[in-house]
Amino acid sequence: MTKIDLSIIIVTFKSESTIEKCLDSVYSGMKGINFEVILSDNSPNENTADLIKKIRGKYKNLTFIENEKNEGFSRGNNIAIKKATGEYVLFLNPDMVLEKNTISGMMDFMKEHPEAGTATCLVHLLDGKIDDSCHRGFPTPWRAFCHFSKLSKLFPKSKLFAGYNLTYLDFSKTHEIDALAGSFMLMKYSLGKKLNWWDEDYFFYGEDIDFCYRIKQAGFKIYFVPKYKALHYKGVSSGIKKISKNISTADKETKLWVTDQRFKAMEIFYDKHYKDKYPSFLRTMVLISIKVKRDIERLKINTN
Repeated sequence: MTKIDLSIIIVTFKSESTIEKCLDSVYSGMKGINFEVILSDNSPNENTADLIKKIRGKYKNLTFIENEKNEGFSRGNNIAIKKATGEYVLFLNPDMVLEKNTISGMMDFMKEHPEAGTATCLVHLLDGKIDDSCHRGFPTPWRAFCHFSKLSKLFPKSKLFAGYNLTYLDFSKTHEIDALAGSFMLMKYSLGKKLNWWDEDYFFYGEDIDFCYRIKQAGFKIYFVPKYKALHYKGVSSGIKKISKNISTADKETKLWVTDQRFKAMEIFYDKHYKDKYPSFLRTMVLISIKVKRDIERLKINTN
């Protein structure tokens, strides 16, 4: 049996507008790599599944899993990983379009850096700006305060104020970061298995930061490698990102649900990793702030 170098796992959810672009970019950049692609679809009875069934014949080594319901991002990945056989695993969003040398270059990087637990490429958005979620610090209370109060915007080169997205670092050079996004997350299968993969307490949002936190706790490094690039349509499925609102088909109910999941993830992360590190009054303040911010975002959705 041919050894599989890389398993690419993509969780889809109402992704019919981007999944074919994503797969085309993946398959065009796999020269010399033995790979498999596993799609885990969380949108039963939707157009995504129909499209994948229609086009799957043009993609070799593609496994398609139709989940009976929306299992969420963490569980969707964990369902797919059970079928993975690669030495490395790339978790990839269905609204990502990769440059031709991105996967091969990132694979070479991981092989050359055994201390790396996971790594990401430079991810940019439709407007040409860097997707800040691919380059993050862990969201301590201070960093979160600076981020939501916009202090990090006022002082983007300050290590004191800009720790949420580490904007004081040089984005043109490879360097360590705290956390990357699950939209492009390359790692060795053996490490993921050791860490028991994705934490299913998170349904949607926050699970990638949690995974990175556990990778760091295990003694591994996390890298940002800007030499290799990808385009992220970002938020097509959720409908809550301004950058993709014109191409998203998400309805108001979906946007509200996603918003609730986003802020619930913040609460889960804090209680799992920071509850015992900070005094209880700070936890109360943090949870109140999360609730207020969530309610503001819900109001925006309801009034638009």
